[in-house]
Amino acid sequence: MRVDHVSYAAEHDGLKATAQRLSAQIGVEPVDGGIHPRFGTRNIIFPLAHDRYVEVVEVLDHPASDKAAFGQAVRARSEAGGGWLGWVVNVDDLSEAEQRLGREAVDGYRHRPDGVELKWRQLGIKGLMSDPQLPYYIHWEDPAVHPSVGASTAVTISKLQIAGDPDRLRDWLGLPPEYTSSVIDFDFVAPHGTPGLLSVTFDTPKGQVTV
Repeated sequence: MRVDHVSYAAEHDGLKATAQRLSAQIGVEPVDGGIHPRFGTRNIIFPLAHDRYVEVVEVLDHPASDKAAFGQAVRARSEAGGGWLGWVVNVDDLSEAEQRLGREAVDGYRHRPDGVELKWRQLGIKGLMSDPQLPYYIHWEDPAVHPSVGASTAVTISKLQIAGDPDRLRDWLGLPPEYTSSVIDFDFVAPHGTPGLLSVTFDTPKGQVTV
């Protein structure tokens, strides 16, 4: 189990403008990720070092976004002004988490603009709305096309600041959150309002940048 990526919901002026601002802050070029047909969303990707990435995501005017939990979560966050939506952990096998949490993973897929199809299974999306301090789980069908592949940057994620309870996260993950990465620091603060991912700090060639 390891931190896979962090998701940022588009702000009021849309996906591309939000991605351009983030690109200017962290110094990484954005990549068009494509559309998630099952969820009614689309994204732009920032491939990072250490096999991780940032996703900026926008909800589409599509019936799927009203039905899918991920589309609902993205819409709610964007309507509240946008910002960090959550964080995601990658596992080799989802069956343990399915049994422990008593729920089943769902399939996801998208086609990149070059036609390559990415497939995955994910678990825990509803937590983005009910308790967004919790990461959701993802399992990639083919790691060879993981969104971080081809990263041409030394930029890495160095810290996640989370409003929430580390004990709650330990119960959700089945282990302490620090076990999901040996290079990312976890800074927990008492939530003032809704728990969730407050900020992400990046190590860049120009120093640390916190978004």
